[in-house]
Amino acid sequence: MVLSAISSLAAMFTNTFGNLIGQIGPKYDPLFTDVMIYIFGTILFAVFLLAVISFWLRRKGLGGASAKEKWVGELDKYFEREQIGFIPDEKHHW
Repeated sequence: MVLSAISSLAAMFTNTFGNLIGQIGPKYDPLFTDVMIYIFGTILFAVFLLAVISFWLRRKGLGGASAKEKWVGELDKYFEREQIGFIPDEKHHW
């Protein structure tokens, strides 16, 4: 049972792989290869474009200044006002 399932899977992969490899060899189909290259290139360009957009949003944020940077600035002001994290901590004695 298991061997027949493995052999059928192996035959399926071999046929599929053989068809794809055949595009390079004597059964070359220019339309198939060109379309595959165009699709792959489009996907790569989309991933690159999304990476650039995400990097820009990470650096600049949506409104010019990132909400995370504002939050961190407010937290730093609070820490300085309350003297939290300074060594020695003169206000709090715990």
